[in-house]
Amino acid sequence: MSLRCCVSQLACCLGSAACGLCCSCCPKIKQSTSTRFMYALYFILVSVICCIMMSPTVADKMSENIPYYNQICSSIQAGENCNKLAGYSAVYRVCFGMACFFFIFCLLTLKINNSKSCRGYIHNGFWLFKFIFLVALCSGAFFIPDQDTFLEVWRYVGTAGGALFLVIQLMLLVEFAHKWNKNWNSGTPHNKLWFAALALITLILYSVAVFALVLLAIFYTHPDGCLLNKICLGVNGGLCLLVSLAAISPCVQKRQPHSGLLQSGVISCYVMYLTFSSLASKPPETIPDASGRNITICIPSFSQGFTQDMTLVTALGTSILFGCILYSCLTSTTRASSDALRGNLSPLETEVARCCFCCTPGGDVDVEENEAARGGQQVIYDEKKATVYSYSFFHFVFFLGSLYVMMTVTNWFHFSEADIENLFHSSWSTFWTKMISCWVCIGLYLWTLKGPLCCPNRQFMA
Repeated sequence: MSLRCCVSQLACCLGSAACGLCCSCCPKIKQSTSTRFMYALYFILVSVICCIMMSPTVADKMSENIPYYNQICSSIQAGENCNKLAGYSAVYRVCFGMACFFFIFCLLTLKINNSKSCRGYIHNGFWLFKFIFLVALCSGAFFIPDQDTFLEVWRYVGTAGGALFLVIQLMLLVEFAHKWNKNWNSGTPHNKLWFAALALITLILYSVAVFALVLLAIFYTHPDGCLLNKICLGVNGGLCLLVSLAAISPCVQKRQPHSGLLQSGVISCYVMYLTFSSLASKPPETIPDASGRNITICIPSFSQGFTQDMTLVTALGTSILFGCILYSCLTSTTRASSDALRGNLSPLETEVARCCFCCTPGGDVDVEENEAARGGQQVIYDEKKATVYSYSFFHFVFFLGSLYVMMTVTNWFHFSEADIENLFHSSWSTFWTKMISCWVCIGLYLWTLKGPLCCPNRQFMA
């Protein structure tokens, strides 16, 4: 391997150079996109570790297959059967380290308007050092003394941060729905097939929402009880109908001609998901049957200990969470800098960058020769004179996302019950958190529709 190849790898991993994520076979990537993707990769890696820590299967397999497991746990002071390295306590500590990592970078990147500044270089490079720093913070959190006080205080911090991130997640969803409809509508003057695509997708979205509402009414209600479930289903179904009518109302169409049923269909599907998630998280009810025995109602008859339902809820929630994170990373949803908005960015400067251990023999080729032969992914430097998103706000969103992951994995307010043997536990706090999220999502979408009518001189996400 040539000296130039080694230097390129070191510049990517240890220096301030932008990092190509793959080899030359992959398409071009922008500097801002590659940076955000790397932070998202760190976030997802730690989140997966948290999920593994809460897995009973992993804990049992470690205890069965690792020789001298109990002795090793005692020697590293990890508690009996390494209980400090698993369960809600470990997740709280790991997420504390990840949250500190992003909060430090949030403060470090305040008011950065130029990616060529010293702090800009730190944000966009030095990936190996930042990974080591993240690992050190997550590992150091296990040495925090007075565990009970730490868990109690960090629970309230996580609750506030997780709730705020949930609002941001809902805003991203509403913005995504508006952008989707606007982009597809822009193609209709050139190709009438876009009308058919819009109609088909809208029909599918509403079919899914109606089908979900019917299934929830069948499986989560009972003729002799479940009054709260019936009220929630009726209210949420009515709100979905309300936003659908509002989206196509003449007053909204006059102000926002791109508004349509596609956005309200996306919102309706997400509201149905949140409704299912909240009903599956609600403690069951019991009523006496004809023989005087108490029977459990308000849950599907095929549910066994709620594990099947809650596993599906957690899987869907995790997928939506990671989807929102990647959407915010790989698009310009974060606030653009004022220079970029004014169009003051210089023509895009391109340079070939290599990621770690991704060098090919083409690295010996001279700079003036074909770039593809150099074996690296081509990075487009779109932040030569100004940043295209707010670095500080970007890290702040990841800080809140760390808290949201912590609260989601550990069952929100009932962290003490979300131990390694009983992860999927129903609770009223989880039910109301998710149900209120439905109404906040509806409120945000209605505001993007009706807000321009009330304040015509202001800009809205729509």
